[in-house]
Amino acid sequence: MKWFQNFMRGRYGVDQLSFAILILYFVITILGTAFRIPYISYVALLLIVWCWFRILSRNTYKRSQENAVFMGKIYPIQNKWRTKKREFQDRKTHKYYNCPSCKQRLRVPKGRGTITITCPKCKTKFDKRT
Repeated sequence: MKWFQNFMRGRYGVDQLSFAILILYFVITILGTAFRIPYISYVALLLIVWCWFRILSRNTYKRSQENAVFMGKIYPIQNKWRTKKREFQDRKTHKYYNCPSCKQRLRVPKGRGTITITCPKCKTKFDKRT
């Protein structure tokens, strides 16, 4: 195990982008095998080579910049997914409304009848049924 630690010293290692490339490699490999898509194995090979290149790279600054760009693009998707997941989990106890003026997403408890909701961001008041 010590030899591996010595080998990886100074190298970039695995990050979110490398992990995403690895998952894409497995998906393409499985789909290519299942549907017998010609030449898809070359795409899979390029992906796994790119993944290992990133993992074993000694240019850590460049790899971290690539990962930062990737995370900047993937963050809005992850954030939207988390929001929808939380709204689904709260569906029995809370309702969600958008403020009519600033479009802020507001969470209110269910079962209170018609209530006046005040947006904490723009202070707009509007009535909704919970």
